Amino acid sequence: MNQNINFSLWLDFIERNFLESGEFDKMIKDGIINGATSNPAIFQQAFTNSPAYISKIESLKKEGLLPEEIYENLAISDIQLTAKKLLPLFENKNMGFVSIEVNPFFADNTEATIEEGIRLFRKIGFPNVMIKIPATDFGYLAMEELFAKDIPVNATLIFSLEEAIKSAEAMKRGLARSCKKSAKGVLSVFVSRLDKAVSSTRFGIANSSKIYREIESRKYKNITTLFASTGVKDDSLEPDYYIRELLAENSINTAPLKTIQAYQKTGMDGIPKLPLDLKTETEIISQIDSANEILIKLKKEGLESFKTSFSNMMEFLK
Repeated sequence: MNQNINFSLWLDFIERNFLESGEFDKMIKDGIINGATSNPAIFQQAFTNSPAYISKIESLKKEGLLPEEIYENLAISDIQLTAKKLLPLFENKNMGFVSIEVNPFFADNTEATIEEGIRLFRKIGFPNVMIKIPATDFGYLAMEELFAKDIPVNATLIFSLEEAIKSAEAMKRGLARSCKKSAKGVLSVFVSRLDKAVSSTRFGIANSSKIYREIESRKYKNITTLFASTGVKDDSLEPDYYIRELLAENSINTAPLKTIQAYQKTGMDGIPKLPLDLKTETEIISQIDSANEILIKLKKEGLESFKTSFSNMMEFLK
């Protein structure tokens, strides 16, 4: 974290042994992170590869629980533990959120997303839990409804400025309808997938700069730009490249554990890099052939990848 510029670092990783080892607590205590995020791919990796879950999974199977019920039991336990550890930060108004995503197969069903989001938030039982909802036409309506009920929202899988604005406007409408006017929201702008798609190391940065610039100019209440997908996918880059290049006032970066550890080793310093100057930003994006089509394609792939991770996890839990 860099409180001088109101920059926050969140951990994009949740796994039971790690949460209980003391390392997560130390990262909070040392002021390295002040939040955490999860997604279906993160839970799939944890549940299928970590020995921490083996006995619990077998026990739940013997109880006759369905795969979806086993998944929810494990995920909610981890989110509750994470939320409890982050709660003091939240109570001190220093972020302190943890995110959990709705079932990715609800991405084209507004009512199911709303019901799932409310149910998860209430079942987890902590005020510092954000419900992750994909930025789609179905998702925007769900974001508004959850905000109207004072439930924090993480608008995820944002690739374009249009998606960011629609997500923010949905939260704004919900906030206007809410009783407490307390819900906080983040706009999760995906970054490294863009560079991988076009073999560039700047498309993702320029696109993020474009979105960040516009969102900041609109001065939305209770809404913060968050940069996601910030682990490097190009071995020629420094591991913490997407943290350093995306440093910006009033922003969040959620990064994998190894990325954050690399950032720690290099000093966790630096000056804000975003927004880029408008000329540079425009030139980078204009050099990408069919930029809008690439963003649309990446959005579809992102939605499908989360569905695949969820399906594979259900298969494993049978």
